[in-house]
Amino acid sequence: MMINESLLLLRYEGIIVFMIFVLFVLNLTDFDKKPSRFLNVVNAMLFINFIAGFLPMPEGSAFQGFFRSSGIIALEKNVLNLGILLISLSGYNWVAKSRKAVEYYILLLSSLLGLFVMLSSGHILVLYLGLELSSLPMAALAALNTNSQKSSEAGVKYILSSAFSTGVTLFGISLLYGAVGDLSFQSISQHLQPNALSLMACIFMLSGFAFKVSVVPFHFWTADVYEGAPTSVSNFYAVISKGAGIFVLMTVLYSLFKNITEIWLYTISILAALSMTIGNLFALRQNNFKRFLAFSSIAQVGFVLVGITSASKVGIDSVIYFVIIYLLSNVVLFSVIEAISDKTGKEKISDLKGLYKTNPLFSIVMTIALFSLAGVPPTAGFFGKFFLLTSGMGAGSYILIGITAINLVLSLYNYLRIVKAFFIDKEEAEMPLVKGNWQTSLVLLACGCGILVLTFAGGLYHFIDTLNF
Repeated sequence: MMINESLLLLRYEGIIVFMIFVLFVLNLTDFDKKPSRFLNVVNAMLFINFIAGFLPMPEGSAFQGFFRSSGIIALEKNVLNLGILLISLSGYNWVAKSRKAVEYYILLLSSLLGLFVMLSSGHILVLYLGLELSSLPMAALAALNTNSQKSSEAGVKYILSSAFSTGVTLFGISLLYGAVGDLSFQSISQHLQPNALSLMACIFMLSGFAFKVSVVPFHFWTADVYEGAPTSVSNFYAVISKGAGIFVLMTVLYSLFKNITEIWLYTISILAALSMTIGNLFALRQNNFKRFLAFSSIAQVGFVLVGITSASKVGIDSVIYFVIIYLLSNVVLFSVIEAISDKTGKEKISDLKGLYKTNPLFSIVMTIALFSLAGVPPTAGFFGKFFLLTSGMGAGSYILIGITAINLVLSLYNYLRIVKAFFIDKEEAEMPLVKGNWQTSLVLLACGCGILVLTFAGGLYHFIDTLNF
């Protein structure tokens, strides 16, 4: 492949590296001491980065297959670019007050760069490099609020969990090398045989990535880290990190272990059932909204795993479509709770009683997002879960579909009790009027409209289906 074409394949990563370089330069010039101007420049760069993702891009591989790109990979990266832009806009006030704006964005973009490398990896070593590059900045992000003991604890818990999961993944990689004798994706997918060694390699690598996306029983860090980390960072964990982790997990299973699909399907089915059930049951007990969203995300990953069990192109399309809807819904919820917490310091569900009386816009948009996560029509989440269930049924996993149906009812109750608090429950102390900035209003408007528009616009799913994996 020509050098120019190789550079085009690295376009997403090149733009991120350029933005990190610009941040270092702005830091040297003390431009970051003017929060408003600095954040406007950063958000403008993130917007240009997102728009650049729509430009035509070649498909292929570079560096002898170590790096690859396809239509699906380009779409996945642009979905993450959209998420990072929305998170940056919604966290405008917090970043402006934190006095660590440069550190925040450098860590954020470094982690995003690692996730991009993972998505484009064509070799296990590149996959591991991306895993480390994404994980270390996320641990620092969790502990970014040095004035908070919970934030420091969140950073420690994340780095310990990340170190353990990395060790498990590395052990799986060593077993995989022993089974095949090569670490390129193409060689592994062609020569991997269904034997005990390859099975153990699959189990350990699957366990390592299960930590990344908070699959039960590898979820213990999630609620504490979500609660302790700054809300913008929790938003990043729930949307960007989890979304990319799902994309990578799907690639690993469908590409590396496609020769032993019948074996890992049973494991994925069990993990899906456990994640949905335990996530929904533990969400019932939560009063802190961020902890509630942590267990909600665990349950949602369980639904995603149901779609992955199809082991087909339909499963790929359904998972990507659902992750886009999941991104829009979670950004809304974290953005609103961040705006409320910034003004009042309240993050508990019980504090949101009667929210509709004083903050009707927040309560309406949050209701749309909650209904979408619950899969209630006419929101896009209904079709997202419908496609996941359809792909799961295509694989003949009828017991899993039955468990999923029960959990749909449980999740509906979980989300409706939040909506009930907004509109029906009587508040002991009235929630004051919270006026979000124009950035937050723009995020809520964009995500709310996106959830509703995707309900009636079936073109997105068809577009995903036309892309090469």
